[in-house]
Amino acid sequence: MADSTPEQSSTPPLPRAFLDFLEENGIDPSIYVKGDAIPRYIRLKPGCENLVPEIETELGCELERVDWLPGFYAVPPHIKIASSEAYKSGKIYGMDAASGAAVLALDVSEGDHVLDLCAAPGAKLCMLSDLLGNSGSLTGVDVSRDRLAACRTMLRKYTLGDHCRLFIADGTSFSLLPLRPSVNVKSCVINGAGVASIFGEWTSKRSYKDRKNAVKLKNSIGSQLALVTSEPELFFYGKNSGVVGLQRSELFFVADNAEASNFGYDKVLVDAECTHDGSVKHIQKFEYWGWKTLDHRVLDAKRTNSLLHLQLQLLTNGFRLLKAGGTLVYSTCSLTFAQNEDVVEQFLKENHSAELQGVDAAKNWPCRSGRIPHTLRFDPNTSQTSGLFVAKFIKIHSKNAKEMNQLEKFTCIA
Repeated sequence: MADSTPEQSSTPPLPRAFLDFLEENGIDPSIYVKGDAIPRYIRLKPGCENLVPEIETELGCELERVDWLPGFYAVPPHIKIASSEAYKSGKIYGMDAASGAAVLALDVSEGDHVLDLCAAPGAKLCMLSDLLGNSGSLTGVDVSRDRLAACRTMLRKYTLGDHCRLFIADGTSFSLLPLRPSVNVKSCVINGAGVASIFGEWTSKRSYKDRKNAVKLKNSIGSQLALVTSEPELFFYGKNSGVVGLQRSELFFVADNAEASNFGYDKVLVDAECTHDGSVKHIQKFEYWGWKTLDHRVLDAKRTNSLLHLQLQLLTNGFRLLKAGGTLVYSTCSLTFAQNEDVVEQFLKENHSAELQGVDAAKNWPCRSGRIPHTLRFDPNTSQTSGLFVAKFIKIHSKNAKEMNQLEKFTCIA
């Protein structure tokens, strides 16, 4: 009896099917008892460093600096930040340290044009904007209107949207490049008709016609199909995002592969939709939602296969929109091989101009290597963070790729 006590205390009350799932993926089930021991992480808005004592007083705890991740602090897991004045007034963000590492792996530089292809709910988007400052541009894309609305709310709350554009769009087919002066403008059709209207400064007030059309689209049975086949919807843009003063045809031209390679984004983040099995707090919620729900959301083979296809498509399209020499980071909060290393291996087989790169800063990070060299894994046991997989790619300049670009350009002209 004495021998069985420690084992019981270290084994979470998880259903047998989920334990089998973890074993198949080499995941230690003990990480799911650590949810109440993992610190809560906050990121300090740049310029608020001198407010740490004030924030500590308000939260009633010490902010422990995360030495390996600039601007991040750990607080006890029971601390609630959402009701604090520091959070409400935009001095701090709630963001897991592993998510911050994924953003930092992009190595964003001043003046970069950055694409966040799965932007909602917005914590990574805001960190990217803070890293860019008043330079470059930031484009956020998400398929969900409601979730993208949360991104817009965050950008406005933290006064970060000045250089940003947000689009409601399918990330697997999004094809708009950053607004570079050297990109040739192509005419396009919006909602079935050419429109030559000029964009003024963004306002939250929409015309009656726009509101009516939005309601009609939301209520239509085929709204998701319409989203996949329609033009992206410009949901928000900042004063200095490059949109103000443009005609619609200048904003919505569709880029081909040659243009993307020459004028695409300098940095792309693909934080893909996944089963969220690496998020301990997310899995713990199934105790209240019911473990039957877990079967559908995490263990269902049909849904998993659909996700794998989606993840590969998102990664492929994000890389297509990347400028030659640019950097892409692929991440998921799943710990399974199928959604991470397997997706990476399949992507590399299909994209010969893609090359995995090591993350220099990771030498000082509390994470371990994935099954493939240069990939990274965060988990509660190793990192004291939520689970996260990170892979960094660079789009290499190749002679064949350049020749193909020239051929595509000649074909377009012809």
